[in-house]
Amino acid sequence: MELGKKAVEFANRAASNDTVVNVFLVGAFAGLTVRSFNQQRHIETLESQRDSLVKSNKSMRQTIWDWKQKLYADAEADKKPVVPLSKLKSIYGEVALVPQSAEKTDGKASATKIMI
Repeated sequence: MELGKKAVEFANRAASNDTVVNVFLVGAFAGLTVRSFNQQRHIETLESQRDSLVKSNKSMRQTIWDWKQKLYADAEADKKPVVPLSKLKSIYGEVALVPQSAEKTDGKASATKIMI
C-alpha cells in the first residue's frame, strides 16, 4: 500500500513539473513527426506506382484497340472469314442487337402473366 502511495505521489509531482510535461510534449511531437515522414514517403511511393499503372493501362488500351482494328480489317479483307465482321462487332458491343419482336395473337399485345 505504501508503494502505491509513493507511486501516486511521484506521478503528481511529475505532472506538476513543467520540465517533465515539456519532455513528454516534445517526445509526442517527435513521434508524430516521424509518423508523418513515413506516411509522406508511402504516399510518394503510391503516386509513382499510380503513374506507372496509368502508363501501362494506356499502353494496354492502345494494344487492344490495334488488335481489334486488325481483326476488323482481316474480317473485311477475307472473302470467307472465320468470324464474320457483323459477329465481331456484336461481340465488341459496337452494333445494337435487334430485339426480338413480341409474339402477338390476333393483333393484340400479349398480357403479362402473373403466377401466384
